[in-house]
Amino acid sequence: MHFPGRFAEQLVTEQLHRVSLSFLVDDLIVRRGGIGANIAYGMGVLGVAPVLVGAVGADFADYRSWLERHGVDCSGVHVSEVANTARFVCTTDDDMCQIASFYTGAMAEARLIELAPVADRVGGFDLVLISPNDPEGMLRHAEESRQRGYTFAVDPSQQLARMEGEQIREFITGADYLFSNDYEWELLRRKTGWSEQEVMDRVGLRITTLGEKGVEIVAKDGTQLHVGAVPETAKVDPTGVGDGFRAGFLAGRAHGLTLERCAQLGSMVAVLVLEVDGPQEWTFDKATAVSRIAGAFGPDAGTEIGAVLPG
Repeated sequence: MHFPGRFAEQLVTEQLHRVSLSFLVDDLIVRRGGIGANIAYGMGVLGVAPVLVGAVGADFADYRSWLERHGVDCSGVHVSEVANTARFVCTTDDDMCQIASFYTGAMAEARLIELAPVADRVGGFDLVLISPNDPEGMLRHAEESRQRGYTFAVDPSQQLARMEGEQIREFITGADYLFSNDYEWELLRRKTGWSEQEVMDRVGLRITTLGEKGVEIVAKDGTQLHVGAVPETAKVDPTGVGDGFRAGFLAGRAHGLTLERCAQLGSMVAVLVLEVDGPQEWTFDKATAVSRIAGAFGPDAGTEIGAVLPG
């Protein structure tokens, strides 16, 4: 929402201990979001058949229809009987100051979900991606993946601030992929107390996004790969850009592309998200995407990635 004024002018210093304010807003925009859903949406658009696992409320019905129309299997979604779906509500004033609230709602019930029945229902998992969610649920799903031998990726990102070092160490150990951005990578090392080598002794592949500088991929044997970003036509909204990268990267893996091509496809989707307002408002046109990939990474990249894209 947008408040056509300044929050600062409504605050009375002597009365801050008993604030009671109401803002008449002149705009309301509702966007679909949630990291798991953003990634699943992107993978569905790119022709993969992702299975979304998470906890929602009964108010999820319209969102479910949207995701299923875009190729997402929602059979792994748990519907709470008592709570609504998690949501973030934010009001911004003319100075770009914000007052916001995050309602966790049904998200806390993610810890009740067992992965094995979902895997049995869909015919097994190629990869389990554990993104920011209820921290206890994240730990449970990582442990179940280890016990059942599922190939799994960890993406702690926003929950790094909430999780203690011991929890982070437990969470990432045994993961085949570790996703983060550069800031989160430094925070992860600081909170775990592990060096880069100690982290790499416990994960298979580190994938660290670097904003406009692209992405760095580091293998257990120390092999490094750097892939640049696709130039943007506009910077509209950064929300969900990292989710877009993950969607493109994982779709590329599902299609059998090399790590380099996966990262290039991820960079393409990331910039599509950046150029619109909202993490699931982007649209995909194969010819345009292939042309932009070829322009950024060369004609071979455009040809090889284009061969696996739908449309």
